[in-house]
Amino acid sequence: MGAEPPVLPSADEARRWAAEELAKPEYRDAAPSWLGTLWRNFLEWLRSLDGGSTGDAAQVPGAAIAIVIAAIIIAAVILARPRLNARARRPTEVFEGDVAVHAADYRARAEAAAGAGKWGDAVVDRFRALVRNAEDRAILDPQPGLTADEAARALSLPFPAEARRLELAAAMFDGIRYGNRASGAADYQAMADLDEALEASRPARSPGANAVPLP
Repeated sequence: MGAEPPVLPSADEARRWAAEELAKPEYRDAAPSWLGTLWRNFLEWLRSLDGGSTGDAAQVPGAAIAIVIAAIIIAAVILARPRLNARARRPTEVFEGDVAVHAADYRARAEAAAGAGKWGDAVVDRFRALVRNAEDRAILDPQPGLTADEAARALSLPFPAEARRLELAAAMFDGIRYGNRASGAADYQAMADLDEALEASRPARSPGANAVPLP
């Protein structure tokens, strides 16, 4: 079966397709500023074709315009991808402003989410419960902007036997919060077990010191 010939867009169609593609927020937010300038200049050039003579427009067929637009889109994707990936790897805060929520409340939320099969929400709230519980016990100082990795490293000082599980728990929390990691009942059970283990353990440092340092 022979392949159908490609459809070559007109100048107007090519401009519209490119405008719709590069108007997406991921390109606008992540692309370098010079690429935006290049795109604006390219649009101005296309508009000049509309206002020019028929002979000038005829000298630039839709196929050539489509090739140029494809090159710009490819450049945008290549240049924007590292910035988007870096943004995705940015650590997230544990509490995000939920300063009034107690550990017991987080545990209740986690149990409700687990009962509904929302394992990601259950894991996240159970991790928050163990961090908030450490704050309530004066093992950790409450600190705005605390990330999961920072909390895990700080808690590994008073609970050195749980350092590895704390590291894995922080990685699980971040993976779910980034939205690219699935979770299940086993993940929630592991987080709940860690929370209960920390609750039942005495910290190696005196809670009265209230000064577990963060890196």
